[in-house]
Amino acid sequence: MTWRSLGGGGVIFLRTIMLPNESQAFDSDRYFPGPVSARVVRVIDGDTFEASAAIWLDQQITVRVRIAGIDAPELRSRCDAERRGAEAARDYLARRIEGADVKLSAVRYDKYGGRVDATVEDQGGDVARAMIHARLARTYDGGHRDGWCG
Repeated sequence: MTWRSLGGGGVIFLRTIMLPNESQAFDSDRYFPGPVSARVVRVIDGDTFEASAAIWLDQQITVRVRIAGIDAPELRSRCDAERRGAEAARDYLARRIEGADVKLSAVRYDKYGGRVDATVEDQGGDVARAMIHARLARTYDGGHRDGWCG
């Protein structure tokens, strides 16, 4: 955990509980069950967004969230079909959650440690399930991913 003083009043701010510090071993098996309320700041791609998460009374952190359980096509793709699919997934996700309130649960480090994976729900329900139902993403268990270029 990293703590930072917010100035003259001696207020202590929990900067982040999501990212390990440099001396801490990365542990993708640890998780926080949640739910955590968050506001989506911006959608990055079809399965990742940036959110301002409420971690304590009047305390927020900005964190990148990967939607757990799905794989969406990549914007940096090797073929036009994947790029079009990636744009469609990103645009759908942006229309659905950008600027909206969501609930994050089963929050854990992603396999690279630079963001978190979480189950994401909005007013319409499970976002991953909706992405799969709309054929904009496929299920993903964290293992090897197949390409989208056929």
